[in-house]
Amino acid sequence: MGRLTRLAALAALLVVVAACRERAQNVQSEADLKDIVHRMMPLVAQNAGLPFKREPKVLRRSRTQVRDYVIHKFDEDLPPSDLAGLQSALRLFGLIPDSLQLRPTMIDLLTEQIAGYYDPDSNALYIPADIEPYQLRVVVSHELVHALQDQYIKLDSIITQRGHNDRRSAAQAILEGQATVVQIPVLMPEQKPDTLPLGWFWKQRTVMARQQAQMKEFAHAPLWLREGLVFPYLGGADFIIWFRRKYFGKSVLDSLPTSTEQILHPDRYAQHDEPTEVIFPKSATDTVIYEDNLGEFETRLLFQQLLGDETEAARLAEGWDGDRYRVLGKNRDVLEWYSVWDDAAAASKFATGLEHAWAKRRPSGQKARRSDIKQLTVEGQPVVRLVDAPVSWTGWRHLPAVRLSERAE
Repeated sequence: MGRLTRLAALAALLVVVAACRERAQNVQSEADLKDIVHRMMPLVAQNAGLPFKREPKVLRRSRTQVRDYVIHKFDEDLPPSDLAGLQSALRLFGLIPDSLQLRPTMIDLLTEQIAGYYDPDSNALYIPADIEPYQLRVVVSHELVHALQDQYIKLDSIITQRGHNDRRSAAQAILEGQATVVQIPVLMPEQKPDTLPLGWFWKQRTVMARQQAQMKEFAHAPLWLREGLVFPYLGGADFIIWFRRKYFGKSVLDSLPTSTEQILHPDRYAQHDEPTEVIFPKSATDTVIYEDNLGEFETRLLFQQLLGDETEAARLAEGWDGDRYRVLGKNRDVLEWYSVWDDAAAASKFATGLEHAWAKRRPSGQKARRSDIKQLTVEGQPVVRLVDAPVSWTGWRHLPAVRLSERAE
């Protein structure tokens, strides 16, 4: 869910530090908050392996001010034209219901989730005035890591890239995953996260799901939103544990993963397996409303949403090597999606699964629309094309021929 990463970073979804209830501190003033920040900074720096260059500010905010901040950041990240395009894309894929309005849903959800946030623009940690005492140390330790990250990389430039959803999602997984791993020994020195088995954090989703089910907005959110908020914290933490073992003493901030494929399969990161970029020609038949990509993680979510089987979804999405989609038409009712695969077997597996999933998405009785799924070879690489549009769409006669290029970064 990289398109909304600036906002996803605000949520404090941390199951691993629930024991901090027993270590609660009653903090009433900003002076108390500043003292906690000052005392935590050396511990955060030690566990992150990076020294602070400056001390961040820390300020209290009312719940109304928090909501105003969410609205401001949401509208900044998704101006009306992008919001309309993204919402149409998610509806066409079936990732959100046609009746769901993304803006109010996201604003309500994020306002509910926020227990504190770091704002790069002001170099400040903001703590809601109504936060529970037991949550305070959890939030401060987590957001201090983001403040530290911001002193070594430009957070805003990384997580506000337009048109590169998957790359943003991967970067967000590093930022939230690192914050999750680093804060554990800060809060509980006896805990050694580096000794946890690989994949341990992602397996905690069931525990988190039970906790989050008690929160009204999260419990009623679509799968794409729920999983997209959780993935950076838990999936990212698993990658960080792997990285710290593989590259002991090095900073992951020096060479960020470029895809969620690399987060899900760290060996692909070690092998420098970069995603293949899909390049659309200029549309000769219709207006391009929106363009972006899903990546392996959101491709998983698509299958999980349509088929209801998480294991099968992961199997069908594995072998992803790049993708690109666009929404066309004045009515935002045309979807073109091209995906690139590691080999012909992976492409065939995906295409077969997509045909089955799309038959559930678009039952044959929907005569007003037409869907076409086809395996292609583009520049020697296996590609699968999905087009879903009204039967009357004139573009059916001239489907685009995409180009591919390997990213040099």
